[in-house]
Amino acid sequence: MEVDHDLVMVDEFDALAIEVKLPKAHKKNSSSGSSSPTSPATRGNNKRSASWTDYGTPPNAAWLHEKIKFPAKTHVTKVASKLPPTANGIIYLPGAEDKYYEDSDQGPAFRQRRHFYYLTGANFPGCAVTYDLHKDHLILWIPYTDPRTILWYGRTPTLEEVRASTDVDEVRYVAGVNRYICASLTPGASIYVLHPDQAPQLESPKGVVQIDTHSLRPAIENARVVKTDYEIAQIRRANAVSSAAHRAALSRLSRLGNERELEAIFAGYCIAQGAHTQAYPIIAGAGPAASTLHYDSNNAPLKPHQFVVLDAGCEWNCYASDITRTYPILGSFSAEAKAIYNAVLRMQRECVERIKPGVVYSSLHLHACKVAIEELLRLGILHNGTKEEILARGTIAGFFPHGLGHHVGLEVHDVSGRERLLLDSKGSLGPAGGVKSARCRLSPSKRELVLPETLAVMFRDEMKEGGGGDGQGKGVVQMQKAKRSAGGGRQRLEEGMVVTVEPGIYFCKEYLRAYFLDVPYHAHFINKKALEQYWDLGGVRIEDDILVTKTGYENLTDVPREIEEVLKVMNPS
Repeated sequence: MEVDHDLVMVDEFDALAIEVKLPKAHKKNSSSGSSSPTSPATRGNNKRSASWTDYGTPPNAAWLHEKIKFPAKTHVTKVASKLPPTANGIIYLPGAEDKYYEDSDQGPAFRQRRHFYYLTGANFPGCAVTYDLHKDHLILWIPYTDPRTILWYGRTPTLEEVRASTDVDEVRYVAGVNRYICASLTPGASIYVLHPDQAPQLESPKGVVQIDTHSLRPAIENARVVKTDYEIAQIRRANAVSSAAHRAALSRLSRLGNERELEAIFAGYCIAQGAHTQAYPIIAGAGPAASTLHYDSNNAPLKPHQFVVLDAGCEWNCYASDITRTYPILGSFSAEAKAIYNAVLRMQRECVERIKPGVVYSSLHLHACKVAIEELLRLGILHNGTKEEILARGTIAGFFPHGLGHHVGLEVHDVSGRERLLLDSKGSLGPAGGVKSARCRLSPSKRELVLPETLAVMFRDEMKEGGGGDGQGKGVVQMQKAKRSAGGGRQRLEEGMVVTVEPGIYFCKEYLRAYFLDVPYHAHFINKKALEQYWDLGGVRIEDDILVTKTGYENLTDVPREIEEVLKVMNPS
């Protein structure tokens, strides 16, 4: 029996409850005509609690939960086309297993290996996949679940259920995978695996078998860069849920007291829609914490700060979303807050409008830097130089210290293939004299650190070659050709890519003082007195997920950005 209900927020307790909707006939027979006596709406002073729908229209449930068959054969065919032309043999990937914490019988939530999922659509442990390159035959191998295991942990999909959900040629039990590989391999054939420790343990292969650990990973990562229709549909759904969750959080912000409440509302909304997993840890940082790019404490008071950065996105069927907004905690913008917010909004808007196939993405980062310099010069935070002089030194990297964006897909920071979206294939932003990856990347993370030296190299190359900073200029085109001939470079956008555009301006006191204000040639351009008014803002970041289309782009994110729209949600009339 299905019960009609609403999920409701109980303001009195800041809690989530279920409000049952009684049938009309039952209501007519009720003496009071009110909701169920257990409903929060009948408690206290009878003030109605707000349901999730009061905070913005949730995604259409029928569309959101539509069953779409996973295009495994399409994906594996893409991968095979990226292998060397002489490739012959079998692709083999094991899926992930359940894991446990050290000295514990508990473990983290299961997370499937993303390359494996790309070829199968199977999101449960104990599986494997094989693809015979010559026969064009894809088999998904799944575990048999013992009834005693079902008693404790529940059932896994049956052979028939898996066949119905994913476009593989066959589904078999995993116990037979090694026998199948031995019987299928011909002498001299190769087994293509991602890592040496993932090679199958074969007892009696026919002749000498080559284990190729070098070809498969670049093939899969190149295949994953441009998304299939199925993948775009899942990313679209992840964005729909995350966008609605952002609106829900924004609508309640003025009544909240702590960062953790913002995190709870966002996560709770996603779970209520069926998205149990976040694509990355939620960032909810107020005031100076907004200047910490990977802030994750989410446990400090919101007031009396002006801004809170909410960087949060859920997964849908393993596909990520990545959305950031910066909200005014008090429901209004001070003059300083409004100026910085509009500066970042202009950075984002102009970069998004330039997206189309053929554009070199790193040129968009350079354009965002130019806009940031113009805005900070206008506000007096930067001075004593022209836009070109400041960019030539890379000083703007003190305020905009990370890359403009990244690919989105099965990972929030998805693979980029042979070429890098922002850094080149060797880990530097500049083609000569750039800073290597050990300095550019502090750790595996959602953002890449952009240092002033690397930014200065980008600008010098553009000026030397006469590029216009729009992705189409002579300089970026020539530089791109040179990098490709050397085996990898900065990436040009293609139809079907999904990328983020996430500019920001930050006032991280420790970072600016250590690496800019104490460095004479950077300090020359920074007005320390003017800067004092902005420290408590922390930072502003605005981020959307953008699909590159045949003629331009589509913004998959639907969360208010304009100041008027933000305030309207926070302060409804």
